[in-house]
Formats: sequence, structure tokens, C-alpha cells
Amino acid sequence: MDTGIMSALKRQNSLKIDQNRFQCLHDVSIAMKDEGLTKCGLIFGIDYTMSNKVQGEKTFDGRSLHEISDDCLNPYQEVICILGETLQPLDLDGLIPAYGFGDIRTKGDGIFPLKEVGSCVGFKEVLDTYNRITPNIKLHRPTNFAPLIKKAIDIVSATGKYHILVIAADGQVNAEEETISAIVEASNYPLSIICVGVGDGPWGMMKEFDDKIPKRNFDNFQFLNFYDVVSHARNRQTAFALHALMEIPDQYHAIEELGLLNQVTKS
Repeated sequence: MDTGIMSALKRQNSLKIDQNRFQCLHDVSIAMKDEGLTKCGLIFGIDYTMSNKVQGEKTFDGRSLHEISDDCLNPYQEVICILGETLQPLDLDGLIPAYGFGDIRTKGDGIFPLKEVGSCVGFKEVLDTYNRITPNIKLHRPTNFAPLIKKAIDIVSATGKYHILVIAADGQVNAEEETISAIVEASNYPLSIICVGVGDGPWGMMKEFDDKIPKRNFDNFQFLNFYDVVSHARNRQTAFALHALMEIPDQYHAIEELGLLNQVTKS
């Protein structure tokens, strides 16, 4: 086996231990810069499956996870705001492709762009577009991450740049084998996948995706439970951003060692 691949895999095997060095979001930012990560692309994926109507029973006061109101942000809005604001300074061009999946039109077989023409300009337009279209979207089933991951692969292939795909989803994946295959395929590209579980769970399959998928070039998929991270945090935004990004420095290091980057923009 190539020594670069062996080194990258060894580093990935110690990933959970390495995370202990991060005590605050600033530590993660410094680590990313130390690895040479100063620019990246950002992609959002939003789950519009039917289960969103009931998955807020315990964690969102019994409301639909997609409910939009003036009194508080729903979990999807929080994910967009926190990770969008945190990562936007690293974004290559300010353009953020954002997609929905699981609605009555795609039915688990595809995705649709939140914005009809072009990408969103900054996370605020992602949020504004989400707020505008969500009340009119008909939720459906099943949950399948594969079309979204494959779209992210296409974007990375076209640009040759490192990207972070953020998937906000409410529960278990139905198309398990197809999703696993897509995650494995994605490990051939400079792409990190952060899956944020919103709502009540259960999250067993997501944790399997995070820790136990074999045959990947590097550990490219991270899952975190949004409610567990923020429910007792003194600062919800900082705690969530810290947990979401703490694997990024090591993943980016592995991507570089594996030679998956065609070009790195350093400025």
C-alpha cells in the first residue's frame, strides 16, 4: 500500500483521540489553517420527508421540524444559520448550492434545488430561500442521501476544489445500501460530509455511517445529534459549530495526503 495512503488511514484511525485537543471553535479554526485549509466550497442538503411532521415530538415541542414562525428558529434554520455563518468566510466564491430531497416530487430518487436558477449567494440567501419555499413543499418519503451525495461529487469533480456537504435530516435512511455506496464513492474525492440529525431520532444507522462503513479512503462522514449538542450548551451556536467542524482538520489532512485535491487555493 502507498505510504501516503497508509499515513492518511493511520491518522484517521486516531481521529476520535485527536478531537480532544479542541476546546473551542477558535482551536478548530487554527487547526484548519495549520493544515492549509483557507478556502472551501459549501453545499447544503435539506430533508423534506414526511417524518418531519412527527420527529419534533420530544425535541421541538411537538411541532413539525419544518414549522416556520416568528417566535423561534426551527432546527433546519438553526443549522443553516450556524454552519453557514461559520463557514462562509472560507467559501470560495460565496455561491452555495442548496438542495432538498424526500419531497413528493423526488420521492427519494432525486433532489431539487432550493433556488430555481443558480446557486444561493451566501447563507442568508439559503435561509431566505428555505423560508420562502418550505411552506409550499409537500413532504413525502423515503429518506435517501445517495442522490445528494452524488450531486456533491459532481460539483467537486467539476471544480477540483475541496467542499463540505452539510446534510440536515430527521431520521433513519431507508435506502441504506445505496447511501453507503455513495459515501464510499465520495471518499475518492476532496469532500467532507457532515450529517446533522435534527429531531428525536433514533440515530443508530447514522452512527453506523459515521464509524463503521468499510473500504473508504478516509473517514469522510461525520454525524452529530443536533439536540444533544445544543440542549445543555451555554452557547448553542458555538457548541454546535465546534462539534460539527472538529473532524474537518484531520479529514482535510487525509485528503491532501491521499492526493485527492487537483488544486488548493491558498490565500
